[in-house]
Amino acid sequence: MNLLEGIFLGLVQGLGEFLPISSSGHLVFFQKIFGIKEGTLTFDIAVHLATLIGVFYVLRHDILAIIKKPFGKLTMLVIAGTIPTAIIGFAFGDIFEKLFVSGVGLGIGFIITGAALWFAQNMKNKNKNKNKQMDETTYLDAALIGVAQGIAILPGISRSGFTLACSLVRGLNREFAVKLSFLMSIPAILGAAAKDGLDLIKAGGALNAGIETWPFLAGMIAAAISGYIAVRFMIKTISKLNLKIFSWYVFAVGIIVLADQLFFGRFFEKIIF
Repeated sequence: MNLLEGIFLGLVQGLGEFLPISSSGHLVFFQKIFGIKEGTLTFDIAVHLATLIGVFYVLRHDILAIIKKPFGKLTMLVIAGTIPTAIIGFAFGDIFEKLFVSGVGLGIGFIITGAALWFAQNMKNKNKNKNKQMDETTYLDAALIGVAQGIAILPGISRSGFTLACSLVRGLNREFAVKLSFLMSIPAILGAAAKDGLDLIKAGGALNAGIETWPFLAGMIAAAISGYIAVRFMIKTISKLNLKIFSWYVFAVGIIVLADQLFFGRFFEKIIF
């Protein structure tokens, strides 16, 4: 991996993590299309952790509130959402990882994300009276959002998109839904990074194995900056943002991937029926 590739993958990770377009799906998409060598597991861990910088900064007041009130409602909602995510991750993580590496199902994943965003936008338009804030949000709401987050481990399915869609279907206020989604991303990303790190060590690897210093650092910086921009953008614009814009985009990407998988097999593993 060279310097420009490191920066590019960092940008994709940061933007895709918090915009409802799937960071994992786009990483696979661009690596296949442009022939970019897949980053080391250490690089993947680093850029994932770097994206959290934006969340920590933008939501610093909410995070401080959680620290000050560890048994408060917001803390309990995050925990209620994290539990099903963790269960799904541990139960199906290996299967999802194989799908990620092969790229099989990538196109379908993008299309599912598009459908979820489209459905959520329509539900929001029909249910304008539903505007649940934190106090009205139930632990069942949070748990279902956590299930959506767990399913989004699949490549092409956006974590932020699925959690936001689930939140809107459950009637949550848009601004609170985005904040809750991003707060739930913290334990999810930390947990995934810890699991990958342990897997690497158990496999006999070293955390600094295969690292090229400048691409590594550049990728982290790019992921941190782009992650911050994406978080700010979503929080500032979500009240008026039409999710169908993202829906059309991921539909288009999904169709491109599916067309190659079904008819050509030039960039992605061909689907054979």
